[in-house]
Amino acid sequence: MVLTDHSCVIVNYRTGRTELRRLTAHVGEAGVVVRHGAAAPSWGTVEVPAVLPTPGPVPTRWWLAAMPVLIATVAVRVIGPKQGRFRRLVRLGCCGSGLPPATKVQAVHAVRAVRRASRLVPARWACLEQSAAVALLLASAGRRAEWRHGFAADPVRLHAWIADQEGRPVEEPAETSLYTPIYTPDGPGSPRAAKEAHRE
Repeated sequence: MVLTDHSCVIVNYRTGRTELRRLTAHVGEAGVVVRHGAAAPSWGTVEVPAVLPTPGPVPTRWWLAAMPVLIATVAVRVIGPKQGRFRRLVRLGCCGSGLPPATKVQAVHAVRAVRRASRLVPARWACLEQSAAVALLLASAGRRAEWRHGFAADPVRLHAWIADQEGRPVEEPAETSLYTPIYTPDGPGSPRAAKEAHRE
């Protein structure tokens, strides 16, 4: 559940169903609750790019390694019940959570390789599918991806991306900073580093 100043957004990570509700006293606090920081209203004028930028150069070995990873990600997406698709992709994004973290260079190469290879996929291939494929690619290289699924308001939207070890989005536009992470490889809620800082 994500609470903003005026609304409540419930994301069901089992089914992928997302609900927007008015913020009332009747909104229960079951499950994990994340508070979205107050932001200046944009009145719906924040521009969001509809097309991802052209990926930069990437070593051939990363690009070649991305090909079987894309096939595996497509298989995870299409094999099984349709209502479980979102949950399967989130699990894929969280794979390798026990591995050592990827370096910034490894994360950049993985993101660029997946974006370049994903141009060959003749189907919907948005941020959730791409970020899950990047996490799988890094896990196959023995590294942990700092996968993020986040929420932004005004207008309400969700986005998935890969962050570096310091939590900065990798190969993402500047507006990704508007998103509050609500799910990471460590589970629902804030990233592990933020949770540890909050405890201290």
